Amino acid sequence: MELKKIDGEFSVCKIADISDVNFDSEFCFVGKTDEEISLVCKIEDVPRDAAARDDGWKAFRIQGILDFSLIGILSKISAVLADNNISMFAVSTYNTDYVLTKSENFSRALCALEAAGYRIDN
Repeated sequence: MELKKIDGEFSVCKIADISDVNFDSEFCFVGKTDEEISLVCKIEDVPRDAAARDDGWKAFRIQGILDFSLIGILSKISAVLADNNISMFAVSTYNTDYVLTKSENFSRALCALEAAGYRIDN
């Protein structure tokens, strides 16, 4: 399986509403539930009124379009990272999954995944 590094640094945020979200940005993930609205975006795109934010994340995506019948893709990646004491934050889209790790662990995460048989595309 091939993983593609995403350029830039990301922030995971909690926001009150989506009115200040830059939906024109290349990367913008919004999750809304009955309890909160979460936003994952590049650091420079964090809304100024974000209620909370955690900066310093780097990301990679699983290349290609993943069929919904595939099982255990994130589970296997998270197991490799857990075995190396690396936490992660995952975001899923219709086509694929994105995995974020803290910037200081990103290179180590990619090395661990490569050692586990994943191909890394720069």
